[in-house]
Amino acid sequence: MKLVFFNDFTLGVVRGDSVVDISAATSDLVHTSPQDLLNRLIVNFAQYKGRLEAAAQQGPGIPLAQVRLRAPVPKPTDIVAMAVNYMEDGTRSEPAPRNAFHKAPSSVIGDGDTIILPDVPASIFEHEAELALVISKRASHVPAAQAYEYIFGYMNFIDVSARGLKPENNSFFQMKSRETFAPLGPWLVTADEIADPLQLPVRLWVNGDLKQNFHTSDMAHKIPQVIEWITSIHTLEPGDVIATGTNHRGLSALQDGDSVEIDIAGLGRLHVNVRDDLKRTWPRETRLERANKGLSGTVPQSTGKYA
Repeated sequence: MKLVFFNDFTLGVVRGDSVVDISAATSDLVHTSPQDLLNRLIVNFAQYKGRLEAAAQQGPGIPLAQVRLRAPVPKPTDIVAMAVNYMEDGTRSEPAPRNAFHKAPSSVIGDGDTIILPDVPASIFEHEAELALVISKRASHVPAAQAYEYIFGYMNFIDVSARGLKPENNSFFQMKSRETFAPLGPWLVTADEIADPLQLPVRLWVNGDLKQNFHTSDMAHKIPQVIEWITSIHTLEPGDVIATGTNHRGLSALQDGDSVEIDIAGLGRLHVNVRDDLKRTWPRETRLERANKGLSGTVPQSTGKYA
């Protein structure tokens, strides 16, 4: 099942190229916000699944092109993102030590929304295509062998990063948690539709040019180990999000006017735009293209403030 919020955060299910309003089927779920509605639905999903399937089959569909899609997980209590969690197509000799960071709930945006590059002296702003999962039930000290029991569903996720901010030893917070820096969606796909989340191609385009093209099988610390490790540190609640990391070789600069698309097999295609009021520019090289020229680091800024 593909769950969405659309227009004024109406809950829906995607059916082909249309969305069906299923709010009547969940009208008895008393809630205080769209996120609270989603959390309560997740907790009670076994009870509501049949209702939603019937509503999705019987209800009139609205063409997706005629609605505004919202973030399917609009304001999770917690977003935990894994850092350096891919083997980078065999270029790493061993997995990096497990590491993660939090992204602010206010950083979430949905399909068709816009990433805003702030007026800060970042050396570059980069996209990071990631598979994200959504937690199904309260999770504390979950053994790896039971980890998949705690996953409600999956979605596309872009971890936007503002690199090079000082001080370097306090970079994750100001690099990752800015508003609009967590695009996700376009919908939340329930776990039963994804046979193996570690066998999914991940692709990301900037202005139609393929930049990232990798596979979740290259993940260094696999999903069960990620959930085991995170829940050994703190409890996760239904509706919380884990982003599982990216392959950095295809990263490139985001800049004003860009159109960005991410597509993970089975999860739909998420489209977002980029706005930079400072109109800064960078070369379009990926990290891999730069490395093939014998150059290290990210591309230097070409024009604009802080160049």
